[in-house]
Amino acid sequence: MRFWYQAIHWWGWFLYPFSLLFAGITLVRRFVYKKALIKSTENRLPVIVVGNISVGGNGKTPFVIWLCELLIEQGYKPGIISRGYGGKSEVYPLLVDEEVTGKQAGDEPVMIFKRLGLPIVVDPRRSAAAAYLSKHCAVDIIISDDGLQHYALQRDIEIVVVDGQRRFGNGHLMPMGPLREPLSRLKEVDFIINNGQLHADEITMLLAPSRCLRVDGADALLPLNCTINACAAIGYPQRFFDTLNRQHFTIHKAIAFADHYAFSEGDFTQFEPHLPLLMTEKDAVKCTTFAQKNWWYLPIDAQLPVFFEKQLLDKIKEIR
Repeated sequence: MRFWYQAIHWWGWFLYPFSLLFAGITLVRRFVYKKALIKSTENRLPVIVVGNISVGGNGKTPFVIWLCELLIEQGYKPGIISRGYGGKSEVYPLLVDEEVTGKQAGDEPVMIFKRLGLPIVVDPRRSAAAAYLSKHCAVDIIISDDGLQHYALQRDIEIVVVDGQRRFGNGHLMPMGPLREPLSRLKEVDFIINNGQLHADEITMLLAPSRCLRVDGADALLPLNCTINACAAIGYPQRFFDTLNRQHFTIHKAIAFADHYAFSEGDFTQFEPHLPLLMTEKDAVKCTTFAQKNWWYLPIDAQLPVFFEKQLLDKIKEIR
């Protein structure tokens, strides 16, 4: 990740041929679906894809939660589909409920379910997840959490979330850079959401932290301005640590784990037990069974301008 988001060293150009190969594969995939050489699946319900063109940590999940809450306020019945990255189930499609764990469905679907209680279906084939959701659940619109590059599923609206700080790194495709698709792909999407920065032709999204909650679910209050430990297993951990600093916490020790890391109780022995431990909401869903009393998580809510709400809702009405 550091290599992708800093100046390219001379040895990095050895990866350039592999990026060209990746670009070729990407173009061929898009061509065969666009020309219907491989048939894509059309769902009877409107499908909104929320994704990105770069790897990891763009703020997509808070936006999906915001979008679902907006739709519910307007009288819609949204459902969510996800690949379930980091999870492995014996059966697909997998309908998330109170008994489904992050090891089965992935941490993000479980986190969103705990927050919203909406129908969420996980399947590596998002087209299969969408078919199951529309057939078996009382929904009237489908939100695809990620899946911009999953062309096997037709979509009505494409929304891309961009990291306002890191943007697109060195601007190269994987593995030389963080891009999943060329920057020209942005010209084809319906909306570009910029996480945290003002940028021309992009909708600015701000992330607002809420009050800290106990990982074990107990009702308690963590005082501000206290000294804490912190951990994060997300695409861009430093953003979480920076948020804690802005909340006036003093971080004694901060440890970043790999994105979607599957925590075990032994991972936390490296923290001083007498200090509160703060983690992300996404990480907390993986730690509820062995959480200590002084483990906390910080919920994050997305905030977007009113004019964008109107634009998006008008677009949905046109589709329906």
